[in-house]
Amino acid sequence: MIQWGEEKRKKDPEFFCQLATSGQEAQKRIWIISDARRTTDVEYFMRHYQDITVTVRVEADLSTRKNRGFQFQSGVDDAESECGLDQYDQWNYIINNNIEETEINPSFGTNEKFLLLLQNVKSRIGLS
Repeated sequence: MIQWGEEKRKKDPEFFCQLATSGQEAQKRIWIISDARRTTDVEYFMRHYQDITVTVRVEADLSTRKNRGFQFQSGVDDAESECGLDQYDQWNYIINNNIEETEINPSFGTNEKFLLLLQNVKSRIGLS
């Protein structure tokens, strides 16, 4: 299945984005793409939905990821599907996910970032 998907993307990098955003079911006021994998995914939405697209990257450093059970697997974790957006730098918001839920402290500003993000999304779809 992975090989089939990669072959489709090589022929048309926007194949899966177009598939997801076509047809009657695709007429939505808001889209949340929780798992963009490549710059072509983000670029598709920026090109076709520029006025309403908000990009958000949630990231954690390697030591935090390892503490949560991450174990690097060569051929998987260094593939484009896993690190294709690591060099992308046009995010509207970057949310640091290094802290554990039990350590959340309002002074970190996380709540404010989410409120700004929510306000931004609401204004782009006309709900502000």
